[in-house]
Amino acid sequence: MSLTRVWPSLRTRLVSAAAAILVAGATVSMPQALAQNAGPASVADLADGLIEAVVNISTSQTTRGGRDAVPMPKLPEGSPFQDFFDEFFRNRDGDDSRPRKVQSLGSGFVIDAEEGIIVTNNHVIADADEIEANFSDGSKLKAELIGRDTKTDLAILKVDPTKKKLTAVSFGDSEKMRVGDWVLAIGNPFGLGGSVSIGIVSANNRDINSGPYDDYIQTDAAINRGNSGGPLFNMAGQVIGINTAIISPSGGSIGIGFSIPAKLAVNVIDQLREFGETRRGWLGVRIQPVTDDIAESLGMATAKGALVAGIVKDGPVDDGSVQPGDVIIRFDGQDIIDMRDLPRIVAESPVGKAVDVVIVRKGEESTVKVTLGRLEDGEQLASAETGGEGGDGGASVATATVLGMTIAELDDPARQRFEISEDVSGVVVTEVAPDSAAMEKGIAAGDVITEIAQESVSTPQQVMDRITALKEQGRKNALLMLASKSGELRFVTVRMN
Repeated sequence: MSLTRVWPSLRTRLVSAAAAILVAGATVSMPQALAQNAGPASVADLADGLIEAVVNISTSQTTRGGRDAVPMPKLPEGSPFQDFFDEFFRNRDGDDSRPRKVQSLGSGFVIDAEEGIIVTNNHVIADADEIEANFSDGSKLKAELIGRDTKTDLAILKVDPTKKKLTAVSFGDSEKMRVGDWVLAIGNPFGLGGSVSIGIVSANNRDINSGPYDDYIQTDAAINRGNSGGPLFNMAGQVIGINTAIISPSGGSIGIGFSIPAKLAVNVIDQLREFGETRRGWLGVRIQPVTDDIAESLGMATAKGALVAGIVKDGPVDDGSVQPGDVIIRFDGQDIIDMRDLPRIVAESPVGKAVDVVIVRKGEESTVKVTLGRLEDGEQLASAETGGEGGDGGASVATATVLGMTIAELDDPARQRFEISEDVSGVVVTEVAPDSAAMEKGIAAGDVITEIAQESVSTPQQVMDRITALKEQGRKNALLMLASKSGELRFVTVRMN
């Protein structure tokens, strides 16, 4: 197609676009509208008002060296480099066991000028003996650690506000940030200090498997080593994220950076300031995802929520209000779409709060009232708890083969053979056939079947009866609750055809 044939159509589109801009508002000119579509013409004024609140965090840590810290390389016999390395390692200056200081750099920002409160990442100041805040005007202040949280990688520092006039920034609403919104990052990349970069929100609610509450803002604003702990601003100059991680094969920015959203950070920061530690809500359940197979087995139309795989003994719901096999689909008025939504929402809830929890149990929705415990108090219980769920008695067969598994009564010889805890009850799997549906789901000899389709089993006969009943109901999958030898519970779905 020739240029002369294209031009009339193109001219018509340009005239229409110009008319649309004029109709939208007589005060908006064509160049202004195009500039807005292309992004902000300059962020100089914005950066100028924020950069004083951003600090460079330098830390030092005293370590002891030693000849084992940098071992002499092993070289082939007669290597021409043998003499060189012998000379180097023999004549290293001083005693290798002497203490030496290791320094690192990061970023942070002032959130309270009167109190001298600074926010940064925990990994920036971890194991530091000395912490110093370096300001944009060249001044420096010693910083004291007020509190830290390893789960969200946040830390709170305090400097003496009487020694320097501080500038603070405030948090904004990270929930309002949309993909494509402009953001600005200020930090200390590679120790350069006071560096500004601009980009957009690339994605929200990113899970990068770095912790239990992953919910990152992804941005393409340049974030490099040393930016950790620095702020991510919206165009109103409010902190909507704390820059924490990057994905980079080279160690430099490739346009994939992650920030802790302000919504998650503010609650943690407030707790660290008030108590010096976090005080998170705790439900006392072990959970796993609701897959399509599990949803079908439970009679759910869609796969959503968090499947309760176990209850922590002496926890908030160890009263029967929530049971293994329940699916939590709503917590305190908030929908639980994905399993990872639940730990984050519960953790953000106050300790001792009474909340409504909507569960699906055997295909029926119901609401239970739960009073939350404290996560930090419950973690020791959760890690030590090894109990399983019991079952009914009675048996007519000692062993059976079903769904590719050989199963047997869980008697004393079986407990001894597979080293199964006395707290575990059910039917033991003694063998799994190769290429069977059970093996595909990771079931192994020594696992104990405690429930099938949310009904307890304690004999091989009960297992066979439940499988037969499910087939008669037209079910394609059987939902099994399995216990490990120590009693840790998990759910799996096994095809029955």
